[in-house]
Amino acid sequence: MSHTPVDSTGTRLAPSLTALTDPAHQGWLEQALQLALCNRRQGGRPFAALLVQDERLVASAVNTMHLDGDPTRHAELEALRQASQVGPLAGAIVYASGHPCPMCLSSLVMNGIAAVYYAFDNQDAAPFGFDSISSYDKLRLPLKPPPLHLIKLPSSISAACLYGDEAPKPQAEPAHE
Repeated sequence: MSHTPVDSTGTRLAPSLTALTDPAHQGWLEQALQLALCNRRQGGRPFAALLVQDERLVASAVNTMHLDGDPTRHAELEALRQASQVGPLAGAIVYASGHPCPMCLSSLVMNGIAAVYYAFDNQDAAPFGFDSISSYDKLRLPLKPPPLHLIKLPSSISAACLYGDEAPKPQAEPAHE
């Protein structure tokens, strides 16, 4: 059984930097962000998640709590529900618009998800009321070391665009020669 190396602060280290910085991660995350924006524009909450295994999209989902009032209908859990119909999820990667809440993080860990790449952390989401800091605090769940790789990537949109009232900037037209 292999163990993930841990540094002197207790932070889990990636087995290789290349595995965590592959440019494909940014593309998957951008897809999740676009889904989250679309869900928000349609009256839903600004959250989406993709589940990718062996570089293939297995599931994509948005937060659907607004549809039936079910508080467990978070994007990550919806993606897990869809993907679990296909087969085992161990080693899969999740791309999420925001840092997972404790409920989602627990489910991701229990299903053997290898890593979560996300755009906005709790500090980014807090000014808009979309953070889960108080839940982590109440449950006394420290994130150091994280239970799986939690990697924040840069985003093409701002937190205010996803969570607040800032309008998305128009995409630049590609230059033609």
